[in-house]
Amino acid sequence: MSKAFEKIRNTDLEQLRARWSKLATCIDMHTGGEPLRVVIDGTPPLTGTTILAKRRQMIEQFDSFRKLLMWEPRGHADMYGCLLLPPERPDSDFGVLFMHNEGYSTMCGHATLAIAKLAVLMQWVDLEEPVTTIRIDAPCGQLTAYCEAKNSQPGQVCFDNVPSFVQALDQEVILPDGRRVPYDLAFGGAFYAYVDARQLGLSLQTANYQEIIRLGREIKQAVAASRSMAHPFEADLNFLYGTIFIEPSEKAGIHSRNVCVFADGEVDRSATGSGVSGRAAIHFARGEIKNGEHIAIESITGSVMEVEVRSETDFGPFRAVIPRVYGDAWVSGFSDFVLDEKDIFQEGFFLR
Repeated sequence: MSKAFEKIRNTDLEQLRARWSKLATCIDMHTGGEPLRVVIDGTPPLTGTTILAKRRQMIEQFDSFRKLLMWEPRGHADMYGCLLLPPERPDSDFGVLFMHNEGYSTMCGHATLAIAKLAVLMQWVDLEEPVTTIRIDAPCGQLTAYCEAKNSQPGQVCFDNVPSFVQALDQEVILPDGRRVPYDLAFGGAFYAYVDARQLGLSLQTANYQEIIRLGREIKQAVAASRSMAHPFEADLNFLYGTIFIEPSEKAGIHSRNVCVFADGEVDRSATGSGVSGRAAIHFARGEIKNGEHIAIESITGSVMEVEVRSETDFGPFRAVIPRVYGDAWVSGFSDFVLDEKDIFQEGFFLR
């Protein structure tokens, strides 16, 4: 064995880490292929009393932290992350603030599934068999997640979302090329424009990835410019988060395929938990799904989420549903991130 390689095999990581100030300690996960970088240490000092107040403070004072972890060279165009925070409500276990390439989400289903499973794996909550309940404060409200447990090991996860509702059905928007595109507008923790991909001659396959992004951006911008969102209680939630394309699935037992283009052209690798929640509200409003019924929806990667209508409720002027979203998540890595004071990219960079 060479002297250099022997030294490599015996590297003292603690001595190496001591050379730099730690930026953050993270656990990386994925849900159906969609990444999640969970910040467990290094979160900026947020003083707001609510998750929405902390979200505003991150935007105004600490956005460089998000860029360092989400943007290149530590992240990439489709990176997603979350900060774990103290709970806002006395009956919640912890709070969470979602972040991505453009800013901060109000809701994220794939992240909720992942951190619920992580909370059980890391024993942040007491394990209860056959189901452990985890309550999470998010910008959109309190989420209740459930993790199956057997022989002290976590299994499948699901969560009950905030009230999800339809703002408008059978609307139409005009794209820059003059095409008229029908869409539905619904809220599942965030607002989405839902579009039948067949109306655009668009197949939701990975080969069409760039075209999906282009059209998703165009539709989002056109819808956002043509109307306002109407959350009945929180003005901070009144923005269009993304476009969701839908097409039939070729797989037995799968209702349809769901591809979400959100933030600044990010493509969700999962079926999108908040997105399928909005779809549950749409299908319920159209009489295509009833209380207690569920549908399975696949993503662009072929991974699957299921969504069930658990109950109905009034939410301001809207008749809403409480969706339950089912999925699974996995740990993929552990990281200590640092920032060298001489690093030429103090806030990272972004090519796409």
